[in-house]
Order: sequence, then structure tokens, then C-alpha cells
Amino acid sequence: MTEARRALGKKGEAAARAFLERRGVHILAANYTCAAGEIDLIGREREAILFVEVKTRTSAAFGPPQLAVHQRKQRQIVRTAQWFLAERRTPEVACRFDVLAVTFMSDEIPRIQWVRDAFPAEGVRVW
Repeated sequence: MTEARRALGKKGEAAARAFLERRGVHILAANYTCAAGEIDLIGREREAILFVEVKTRTSAAFGPPQLAVHQRKQRQIVRTAQWFLAERRTPEVACRFDVLAVTFMSDEIPRIQWVRDAFPAEGVRVW
């Protein structure tokens, strides 16, 4: 991954985090990493734990950012979420898998689309 792409991803994650916090989501972890993989943001909204994948783009040339969360990525996010819950010894709690699609066009103000419940843990949703 190039340094420019890495910087764009970090910028998108920062915008996504601020977006969620403004909407009352308490961020529990950012860039959580374990043997199963990585999750960009983990938060709590009311009684639910949110596992959030952030996808950032600079144009719509390749379609909306959320299309990049394919089946393999969805499975990896679910496995990583299971690891997080086991590690924290979290009792039965409602969980949700969301995608934040961040697009930086010509201006510095990102367009953010929050796809709530983007895919289920027990099966994989194909866009």
C-alpha cells in the first residue's frame, strides 16, 4: 500500500470516528488488531456493540466505497469481532456490523454514508 493510500485511509477513519462520536457512539477501540484480523472502529451505541469498517475513496469512479467490503472481508471482520468479544469476556450483547463509506471529492469536507447493519454475523450479505 502506498503512503498516499495509507494517509487517505487514516484521514477517512478520523472523519468516520468524528462522525460517529457526533451521533452519540462511544468509541471503544480504533484499529483493533488480533490474530484474526483488524477492525477499524469498535463502538457502543446504547446497548449494542458496533464493529465498523471504514472505506475511503476520492471519487465514485469505482463505485461506492462500501462495495469494497466483499465476502472475504466480511468473514474476517466477524472472526475479529468474535476474538474481541472473547478477549474482553463480554457477556451476551447485541452486536452490529456497520460500514462507513467516506468520499473526499474536490473539497476537504467528506461525504459520509453510514450503512447500519451492513451484513449479518451468521451469514454474509453480498451487495
